[in-house]
Amino acid sequence: MALTEVDGVLVIRSNLVEAMVAHARADHPDEACGIIAGPEGSDRPERHIPMLNAERSPTFYRFDSGEQLKVWRAMDDADEVPVVIYHSHTATEAYPSRTDISFASEPGAHYVLISTRDPGAHELRSYRIVDGVVTEEPVDVVQSYKFAHTSVADVPDK
Repeated sequence: MALTEVDGVLVIRSNLVEAMVAHARADHPDEACGIIAGPEGSDRPERHIPMLNAERSPTFYRFDSGEQLKVWRAMDDADEVPVVIYHSHTATEAYPSRTDISFASEPGAHYVLISTRDPGAHELRSYRIVDGVVTEEPVDVVQSYKFAHTSVADVPDK
């Protein structure tokens, strides 16, 4: 597994970051997981969909297969794609594990990891994972997709 330099950036609204972090905090000490869907071809995260970690584990996540089928069908019906696939790490940094890399199956998605190891703060990082190659990318947190942005570090824990 190689870490390469980044070409892109994940631009995401602060309310979506807050929703992912809140989900990660709520499921702690187990890993949380979910997606943010967006219009096909847009690379714009729009709709937060928290999902069930079928493993109920502090060290591993897996989407429930029945729930995943329903979510992917609903996205297809709405002409959406999984723009962001996220999960939390409860005791380690926000970096993809070998298992995370081997299960990455959406080459167009941003893989966001949220570390909840520090109860007073969170670490959020984004990656592209294609054919086992991990590329970290900057995260640009915006209030609106039409206006100025803020840093991911400026989004508070709730």
